[in-house]
Amino acid sequence: MNMARFDYSNQVTGKDIARGRVNEAPISPKHAIEIARFIKGMKLDDASAYLQGVLTLEKPIPFKRFNRNVPHRKGLVGWDAGRYPHKASRVYLRLLNNVRKNAEYNGLEGEQLRIVHVCANRGIRRRSFMPRAMGRATPKDRQTVNIELVVREQEA
Repeated sequence: MNMARFDYSNQVTGKDIARGRVNEAPISPKHAIEIARFIKGMKLDDASAYLQGVLTLEKPIPFKRFNRNVPHRKGLVGWDAGRYPHKASRVYLRLLNNVRKNAEYNGLEGEQLRIVHVCANRGIRRRSFMPRAMGRATPKDRQTVNIELVVREQEA
């Protein structure tokens, strides 16, 4: 079986960058897109700390695009609707840790890393079945997400 080669959608180059990628993560595309929009431009450590707060239900992710019937959450500045996407946050934390390790391997300073590019796209759909009553089953597509992240070392 031949695996497809994926390329980054934004061609960021230079000696002061580090990249990471997750292919076909079994999470909600809407949650992944909202987290990507929120953490873009943040420092790597701040994004990790915020996502840890999401896992402990202390800090919500503001839902600005996919916010139909999304309730208000306290602690959001400049926005009302938000959620605590646990599963997607765990995938992003693993990706941020991976990018931090890649940056250390490239000789970059860990505290100066800023997220310059993050992109979440819908991946392939996997066919599955949902069990129903009386021995029946309903076909269902399981969604996946491809996430790419690029950080750059900022001068102090």
